[in-house]
Amino acid sequence: MTIRNVSVIIFDDIIANTIIRGEKMIRKVTDKIFYIGCNDHKIDLFEGQYVVPNGMAYNSYVILDDKTAVLDTMEEKETEEWLSNVEEALGGKAPDYLIVQHMEPDHSASIGAFAEKYPETTIVGNKKTFNMISQFFPGLEIANKLEVANGDKLSLGSDELTFVMAPMVHWPEVMMTYYPAEKAFFSADAFGKFGALDVDEEWACEARRYYIGIVGKYGQQVQAVLKQAAELDIEMICPLHGPVLDENLEYYIDLYDTWSGYRAETEGVCICYTSVYGNTKKAVQLLEDELKAAGVENVVVNDLARCDWAEAVEDAFRYDRLVLATTTYNGDIFPFMKQFIDHLTERNFQNRRIAFIENGSWGPVAIRKMKQYLEAAKELTVAENNVTIKSAMTEENKAQIKALATELAGEAVQAEETEEKPVSGKKFECKICKYVYEGEALPEGFECPLCGRGVEDFVLIEG
Repeated sequence: MTIRNVSVIIFDDIIANTIIRGEKMIRKVTDKIFYIGCNDHKIDLFEGQYVVPNGMAYNSYVILDDKTAVLDTMEEKETEEWLSNVEEALGGKAPDYLIVQHMEPDHSASIGAFAEKYPETTIVGNKKTFNMISQFFPGLEIANKLEVANGDKLSLGSDELTFVMAPMVHWPEVMMTYYPAEKAFFSADAFGKFGALDVDEEWACEARRYYIGIVGKYGQQVQAVLKQAAELDIEMICPLHGPVLDENLEYYIDLYDTWSGYRAETEGVCICYTSVYGNTKKAVQLLEDELKAAGVENVVVNDLARCDWAEAVEDAFRYDRLVLATTTYNGDIFPFMKQFIDHLTERNFQNRRIAFIENGSWGPVAIRKMKQYLEAAKELTVAENNVTIKSAMTEENKAQIKALATELAGEAVQAEETEEKPVSGKKFECKICKYVYEGEALPEGFECPLCGRGVEDFVLIEG
């Protein structure tokens, strides 16, 4: 892939490249490519779950060659503004083609309105595209359609478009489009980010949160597309969210390669915790201090009950070490932690060092449960110095936390012996209420202090 260093296009700053017709502003990307998308500052949750304090950009483009092509439509509430942009960009003429790269409604909801306004325009998509159009727009009659497959080309006159199929990045019908005349790669949702285009913010943070949250499960498919794209001479990436990328493309591509390869981007420790009465939080705070004292420069802490969960997931994927700290709750783990682990495994979390802190006043089972829920995660290296707290930290716990910090910082050590000794290496769990008894054996006539069941309802779980 050919790389050049130019500038990230922040449209509102390029007055020289803005064409004004009446009261409309059509933003010029190149001599042949124009941006006709919309900013949305009314949205609070993207896809009903991701907090977007700086709104969203829904991108659409027009290519003006001998024949004209519109690439993707618009989110429903922006349809009127978008259709006006299309009309202004084309000087009132009907486009020859509408390229549908992605059928998710934030990019396809205006297909019906477009087809009504431009009934003779040829709609271009793949087989799965047209199946989904019939689902989203039952009864819609398309007068002219062109079905394409991977590698197919479409002539616009002086040059032609090449279509790159990208199934499951992150829907099965997704395709991308290469326009060699401008060496532009229209990348659908890939290389997108949260945030409207009229807001100045760091690209990587919101692009990482967007990628891991929405596309992260499909790393293998992203890797396949990156290999196809590497065969193309690309100088510009035009995504469906976020700015056009026209500077140091190697930086963005390397990040996508890292993210989709499930490799850590940054050396550091991410700690994610829940705490009911503050004792687990105190343990986390001590671990944070000990990690920094041991020389770990990057330590981030997320309270899963209060933080943006997508930010916490982003951190877990960004850093090479993860600590999960939570309480035993109803014989399981605290709900926010359980949900967080589900977010990780859903997105194929893997290739990390991981450690655990648990708290339980009478029957701590959180570490065992967290390990169980993480069984689907691949290539996890579990720390040796995991910590079990019973209510409040003891001096032994503090020594264990220091040992854990030293292990995570580099060289693993064992916690120093203290006067407080564990009762036994054996643990027996009540099958009814999950109470855990520690000792060499269950005493004769023992009854569970929680549910009153006898020894016949206990099973050996450790030792």
